[in-house]
Amino acid sequence: MTESLELDSRIEQPDDFYEELIRLHDGLTEEQSRDVNTRLILILSNHIGDKNVLSEAFHLARKGV
Repeated sequence: MTESLELDSRIEQPDDFYEELIRLHDGLTEEQSRDVNTRLILILSNHIGDKNVLSEAFHLARKGV
């Protein structure tokens, strides 16, 4: 199904990125953390803007859960 998604790592300094992602949730309740995740998904989805790419990402994210 993957036709448009880039699945190879493209993030420079992935450890720094992961640390920042974890810090994003510091001090938040579970509900606040879910809200931040939802906002982040919507912001990045808007930036991507391609429905087919987003549908592929949804499929991959759900796969195996």
